[in-house]
Amino acid sequence: MSSVNIPEIFGSMVFDDRVMRARLSDEVYNSLKRTIDENVKLDINVADAVAEEMKNWAMENGATHFTHWFQPLTGVTAEKHDSFITPSKDGGILMEFSGKELIKGEPDASSFPSGGLRATFEARGYTAWDPTSYAFIKDHTLCIPTAFCSFSGEALDKKTPLLRSMQAINRQAMRILKVFGTDAKYVKTSVGAEQEYFLIDKEVFSKRPDLKYTGRTLFGAMPPKGQEMDDHYFGVIKPRVAEFMEDLNQELWKLGILAKTEHNEVAPAQHELAPIYATTNVATDGNQLTMEIMKKVADRHGMVCLLHEKPFAGVNGSGKHNNWSIGTDTGINLLSPGKTPYENAQFLLFLCAVIQAVDDYQDLLRLSVATAGNDHRLGANEAPPAIISVFLGDELTAILDAIKNDAPYQGKEDVKIKLGVHALPRFSRDTTDRNRTSPFAFTGNKFEFRSLGSANSIACCNIMLNAAVAESLRQYADELENSENFEADLHNLIKRVIKEHERILFDGNGYGEEWVKEATEVRGLSNLKTTADAMPRLLDQKNIDMLMRHKVFTEAEIHSRCEIMLENYVKTVNIEGLTMVDMVRKNYLPAIERYLYRLSQTTVLMRQVSPNVKCNYEVTTMERLADLTDYILEAVIGLEDALTDFKKQENVFSSSEFVRDVMLPRMDVLRKYVDEAEMLTSQRDWPFPSYGQLLFSVN
Repeated sequence: MSSVNIPEIFGSMVFDDRVMRARLSDEVYNSLKRTIDENVKLDINVADAVAEEMKNWAMENGATHFTHWFQPLTGVTAEKHDSFITPSKDGGILMEFSGKELIKGEPDASSFPSGGLRATFEARGYTAWDPTSYAFIKDHTLCIPTAFCSFSGEALDKKTPLLRSMQAINRQAMRILKVFGTDAKYVKTSVGAEQEYFLIDKEVFSKRPDLKYTGRTLFGAMPPKGQEMDDHYFGVIKPRVAEFMEDLNQELWKLGILAKTEHNEVAPAQHELAPIYATTNVATDGNQLTMEIMKKVADRHGMVCLLHEKPFAGVNGSGKHNNWSIGTDTGINLLSPGKTPYENAQFLLFLCAVIQAVDDYQDLLRLSVATAGNDHRLGANEAPPAIISVFLGDELTAILDAIKNDAPYQGKEDVKIKLGVHALPRFSRDTTDRNRTSPFAFTGNKFEFRSLGSANSIACCNIMLNAAVAESLRQYADELENSENFEADLHNLIKRVIKEHERILFDGNGYGEEWVKEATEVRGLSNLKTTADAMPRLLDQKNIDMLMRHKVFTEAEIHSRCEIMLENYVKTVNIEGLTMVDMVRKNYLPAIERYLYRLSQTTVLMRQVSPNVKCNYEVTTMERLADLTDYILEAVIGLEDALTDFKKQENVFSSSEFVRDVMLPRMDVLRKYVDEAEMLTSQRDWPFPSYGQLLFSVN
């Protein structure tokens, strides 16, 4: 590709602050900025002025249509396009776009998941402009980020509760800053979402029905080489993939998405992209766009981008690391310990707020990343376990121990790394290592929540994290605002929180079986292994009370989300089960039969030539394949019976338990026999591309 001027193209398709400052009057710009930064109500006259300039800018950049771009509870984005065309009296047209059209849209809500929030016949829904997230141009269409709600006002999307949670944590954090005398107008959380994905050749992908229907391979024996040599991780990027990455970066940069880091991941054909931090709702919009554009760019390059959490059994699946921090408008990172964290009481209190939040609401964090796909990945020695814990590192752990025990803190010396070569520089060692087995790790000035699946919207976990931390801060503010001896009460509060919540702190190997036993039997932490285990916990009264207290959800919205997520889980597995039956009945069993026929014909012909020929290979292979054919038939009948019984389940809760306890185990049995048969059947007769062909298809 030709060289590109990054500063010139960056944000060129975004109606960002630079564009607004240049095109809007000072009065309109300043009013809009107050709405964005300080949550001030939007003036309709300001909206009209913004809409006019937004339309002019969009048309100058080739846009002909506009859409309210929103994030329904499907997990992907949605959009309905309208042109700027308005008829004029003389038979011509005008190009118009009003403040009313900018602020509100009316898409049909009838076909989006609602979880019982509205009746089927109540089709009307509303989209409302989110001025805190910049509009952008995609495919010649002006995309306006919006919230999405029902006719009666219930949130039908992921953005609305996310914005509510950001408002909640701002409200409570400002109370804490006030008692410390810290000057700030507002507090916002920021996120950087590292995105893992697979790239495989489009032609090979098209020959796998399971990948097309479900996003993952439901069958497949491991090839001779997988990820055992660790040679793919951070390895030289293949030319075809490098071209994809270069193209992807340019598309993302045009949309103002701060794509920063790219590299090969652990598994063959697996890669990662990491952006620079952005405000949480902006980062959420950016990550949704990133996933969409990855697929489009891959298609242009003759590849398919797989975002399933576990597209291939036996090699690492794909996650998404949610790097979360909290800061003020004045640039203070409230999770930055500084050079003397032991003396930084404000930092320690915010640190305690996060620790308490993760402990009190570990179930909410776990269910926020629960999907059918992610269940295959969590706890599989490639991703954090389903048990939620917090990693702090040596220095912070030592500081908290000193506070808890009222003991003097012995500060750690600055350790220099010496590599033994004079020409190489010496550098200071960080005070904390990275624990890659921890689901929630402190990494210097932020927390990295590593349990998300690749396809997850980051909105879900950040809603729960923001709300849970807001609840901790609310309790602290209630206690400290009326304090008569602030320093003593602050010290006692921090000390008490450490003692009450130290069970959630763990710096060891999260993959070890001994940790599972210690966490559940000694510490009393929850181990919600599947979506069927985790999602119903959303309806625990403590969770409903907290989420409603901070106005993140209404009670009806909480119940709806539980139902929607469980429906998604059972529908996903049901589709996988139906796909397995289809592939086995129509392809695998006939293929094995064909190979058995050829083996039997070969055996007969060989013995006609000479009765002394033993035909050991042919006979032993036929015997085992004949047995496997019977096992496969029995297993597929068992799965078919389960699929029938699945339809008889009375509600989504019993359906999810049935999927967990009956359908998934039967699917595993069926796969085991088919995969063994693949190893015994000739490649010529096997109906679908193998794992080796899939994982090493991009050269």
